[in-house]
Amino acid sequence: MNRSLLVYLVSFAAFLGPFTQSIYTPMLPEIQQHFHTSSFTVNLTISIFTLGLALMQPVYGPLADLMGRRKVLLAGILIYAGASAGAAISPSVWWLIFFRALQAVGIAAGSVIATTVIGDLFRGKQLGRAMGTFQMLVTFGPVAGPVIGGIVGGWTGFYGVFWVLTIAGLSIGIANAFLLPETKPESEARHFHPSDMFKVVTERTGLAIVLLGFVQYYTLYNYLVFLPHLLSGSFGLSSGQKGLSFLPLSLCIVIGSFLGGRLQEKWERGKFLVATGSATVLATLLYVGFSDFSLPLILASTALFGLCLGLSLPVQTTLLATLFHRNRASAMGGYNFARYLGMAAGPLMGALLFKLGGHAEFLFAAAAFAGVVGFSWRQFRREWKSRQVT
Repeated sequence: MNRSLLVYLVSFAAFLGPFTQSIYTPMLPEIQQHFHTSSFTVNLTISIFTLGLALMQPVYGPLADLMGRRKVLLAGILIYAGASAGAAISPSVWWLIFFRALQAVGIAAGSVIATTVIGDLFRGKQLGRAMGTFQMLVTFGPVAGPVIGGIVGGWTGFYGVFWVLTIAGLSIGIANAFLLPETKPESEARHFHPSDMFKVVTERTGLAIVLLGFVQYYTLYNYLVFLPHLLSGSFGLSSGQKGLSFLPLSLCIVIGSFLGGRLQEKWERGKFLVATGSATVLATLLYVGFSDFSLPLILASTALFGLCLGLSLPVQTTLLATLFHRNRASAMGGYNFARYLGMAAGPLMGALLFKLGGHAEFLFAAAAFAGVVGFSWRQFRREWKSRQVT
């Protein structure tokens, strides 16, 4: 069994989630025009996908602990591929919304199973490095999606984008069917209880990591939604220029994810998370300070935010895989659920604060982030003290 190959195999299944979430965003105006509908209704095709991903995270975790990793992943990919084909032949926008929800229900298994399989296969520094590779590939999904979607959509129209997703899903599903063995340890419990979905928050470290995941993605989606307003209003950038302005943020998340898997070998992981979290708060405050007068400094602050976010991601999943080895998939499901809630909450709360002006949405995000970092530091310290006593 080539464990390195399996890391890439399951990571590509997880990659499909964020990739599918963003791949056809360049085609939204064409979709609205094709179906003769409102922008609100078209945007539902994005929101329903994110909601589906969030709601299914704490479901797939316990299922994978109960039934095994392989069965759950293959079933999820099969649902995803069928839903992608359905989206490609949707006769109305409401059918498209339905199939987008079904896509999310299927591919939500990817991120849960991928991190769980990696936790099953690796220990020690190899676990951290494998998680770094996983996070690097997954964080590349939102970056690659709009680029590939724009190229494919320009040639084939938006329906062609969904046929590409169908083929990608079938290809990854077939590869996993032939190459992925069952990795679930025999020692794991074979009984399911609803409370299994929330065991991750019953431990001090687990609760700290879940809150960090939530606030990180809450803040990230404030950048994704409100940075374009700043770039248009204050600097007059075009759509293409605004897209390029996200490259420092996106690339630094990918780079940070790769480096985080290796740098965590040199520091205590709790301290590493507190340090990167503190630097992320600083990056957000620098963004607010630079936002009215310097585009290069704005982009530098977003790059710092992305780098610190990327550095922390593999550390979080490594800690969870180590701490919750008996309910690893359930823990990953609860953690991913919190991250997707942060994705949804960021734009909603940010929209209310945005109306106040003065970059209130980012000041609130920075304050919330700082509060979570302080809380996490206290939880990690209590955990260290309890280990010293025992």
